[in-house]
Amino acid sequence: MSDAHEEIRNLLGSYCALMDAGDFAGLAALFAGATLADEHGMVFATGADEVQRMWDAQTIRYGTTEHDGSPRTRHVTANPVIEVDEQAGTATCSSSYVVFQGTDDLPLQPIVTGRYADTFARDGDGTWHFAQRCYAVDHVGDLSHHLRTEQGG
Repeated sequence: MSDAHEEIRNLLGSYCALMDAGDFAGLAALFAGATLADEHGMVFATGADEVQRMWDAQTIRYGTTEHDGSPRTRHVTANPVIEVDEQAGTATCSSSYVVFQGTDDLPLQPIVTGRYADTFARDGDGTWHFAQRCYAVDHVGDLSHHLRTEQGG
């Protein structure tokens, strides 16, 4: 397994950690050179500014001292299948996700599951970054404590 696989796994994990922390500026930086799209490839956000505005607008964050600005979620990305083309400096990854949430008014539970189809590119310095993330939603639970609009991921 190449270092590319580990770098890409780290990007997947960074997405989850930043989302769960409510660090939408960090998420925007992660997708600065990327597009976000639905499962059919219809792009709904491009670049850092649009990505941050989208997450700021749709995600409910809670402002207690313990979870300041956190959406009180736990995003889990599982079963990544990563294919790297070292020559081209590109990679793809298909994975599954589940989002758990617990708030003062919502017992801890899974609120949405689905799939990611990610494309990555390697920068001139050899660093991997997201090029595109396509979301597919498979199962939807109670998103009323997480999103202002009913979207997954």
